Amino acid sequence: MEDSSNVSKLSATAHRPGRRRTSVWDRNIMKGKKKLSNYEGLAPMKEECFGAKIKYLNTYRLEPYNKFQDQLVRDKAQAILTSKLQQAKYDADSSPSLCASLSEEILKATKEMGFDRYKYVVTVLIVEKAGQAINVASRWVWDVQRDTWISAKYETATFIALALITACYYE
Repeated sequence: MEDSSNVSKLSATAHRPGRRRTSVWDRNIMKGKKKLSNYEGLAPMKEECFGAKIKYLNTYRLEPYNKFQDQLVRDKAQAILTSKLQQAKYDADSSPSLCASLSEEILKATKEMGFDRYKYVVTVLIVEKAGQAINVASRWVWDVQRDTWISAKYETATFIALALITACYYE
């Protein structure tokens, strides 16, 4: 019985003819209850709920402040190849790990030069000299004005090392 009287009491206070309908959360009903936030009936918002990264507005800048300089990167890559491979002999077992370490070192040196808004791909090939020809090909979706590539080569009596550095502009 008490439940039905409470329902009729709530419905009578919630809507009065000729007046604007009040909120579902009547202030008289909420008096004894704990307040969850500044707004009655809403849980407080936490920053952990969002979990998304902060997004920034577009700058609409199409040119980098510090443009990629081919000659500086080519000289640095050539110096790294020369210093690491001067005393090396070709070995098929150790060549893959040597290629990986050389490409990581060239990539690190290129990033330290501080060319902004570029992404890099560094590939190092070590091929044994056996009197054969070699053709290296790659395909890219390319922006002719901003993207570029360079190569550096080091040659010994037993092998040839070729480093290809691709710099793709990232808007």
